[in-house]
Amino acid sequence: MNDLLKVAIEAHGGLECWNQLDTVSARLIQGGVLWPLKGQAGVLDDVVVTASLHEEKVSHRPFGAVDRRSDFTPERVAIETDDATVLEALDQPRASFAGHTAETPWSTLQLAYFAGTAMWTYLIQPFVFALRGFQTTELEPWEEAGQHWRRLRVAWPSHLATHCTEQTLYFASDGLLARHDYDVEISGNANAAHYVSDYTEVAGIRVPTKHRILPRTPDGQSLEEPLIVSIELSEISFT
Repeated sequence: MNDLLKVAIEAHGGLECWNQLDTVSARLIQGGVLWPLKGQAGVLDDVVVTASLHEEKVSHRPFGAVDRRSDFTPERVAIETDDATVLEALDQPRASFAGHTAETPWSTLQLAYFAGTAMWTYLIQPFVFALRGFQTTELEPWEEAGQHWRRLRVAWPSHLATHCTEQTLYFASDGLLARHDYDVEISGNANAAHYVSDYTEVAGIRVPTKHRILPRTPDGQSLEEPLIVSIELSEISFT
């Protein structure tokens, strides 16, 4: 395992602790310009996300109505009632984003797909990078706002859904994730600099509770506005 990845995993709680857990849930308060831009203002403002830690499966509830929830896997996304009645579903959902730009509106199912793949990515890193199929390389360090961050380039395996294959993570001197760069392929390859902070410890795992996603320039600098997405996590629970 890459040395920086070892440091990061230990700082976030360690693989031994992580492997004893199966799921995570959290309340999300979300904002930013993305949701109205995609024609989905208000749907995910205040929801509970539940994610499996060891398979890519995520649900958000409520989803558009108090008795509805999403059901996401890379191969299929659906909207269900609380009694598991399927209201609508889409197989191979990523293909539905072909030709999309940053301004292209999303359907309800496309929103469920984006929210599922995004939150699984955010909630399971850096632990997932220890699995077979991931490729990690340490890059040259990065200086920002008086901070010295080590950087890890991660290449995701093709069987998992995420924003893009190659992503860059920035770790502070304590080993905790501070920034995460990626391009959102399903939204016209929009460039993002995703900052995380305000860590809390739950069941031995260190979790950032504050997320701020900003535009990123070609040279890696982040812009102060617009605020693309904000996420506040609370009521975090592992089982």
